[in-house]
Amino acid sequence: MTSKDVLERFTTLGALLEGHFRLSSGLHSPQYLQCALVLQHPAEAEALGGALGAELEARLGAVKPTAVLSPALGGLIIGHEVARALGVRAIFAERAEGVLTLRRGFDLTPSDRVVIVEDVLTTGGSTRETMEVAREKGATVVAAGAVINRSGLPSPVDVPFAALAALTPPTYKPDACPLCGQGIPVTKPGSRTA
Repeated sequence: MTSKDVLERFTTLGALLEGHFRLSSGLHSPQYLQCALVLQHPAEAEALGGALGAELEARLGAVKPTAVLSPALGGLIIGHEVARALGVRAIFAERAEGVLTLRRGFDLTPSDRVVIVEDVLTTGGSTRETMEVAREKGATVVAAGAVINRSGLPSPVDVPFAALAALTPPTYKPDACPLCGQGIPVTKPGSRTA
């Protein structure tokens, strides 16, 4: 699956949005990738998860992961599908009192080799925060991946990284956003409201 194939799927399914958006990172952008509109289709989720799993396996070489850990909410579906492709368990971290943590009986141990997976990586903040959740449990983070890499960097984290497509639409700090300057209302379509 090529980057072009992935972006065509997003366009066809109406998941590449145009407007004025506040990203989870706090930055503003005229484009937003709403992965949920693609991943709501089981066949699409399975295909993207299988492709991302294959990309991650290629970067891992002989290292065999034991779990995929994703940040809730955006990483849940793709994390599950990547875990299926890798033949490992899928768990997720979620916010409790503003802090990303493992809940619902999920746990990691020092013997775990973890792959971090999410839908879209922009600044890498959520991925790094999820990596820290695993590391606090003593687990080893062996790789990270995303469906879309918006960071503009080929490897935005300190472990092997894979993405199915890269797209780098402009982003702006809120106080320097030309869309705000034009009075265009900003919307927050993602999973994190704060």
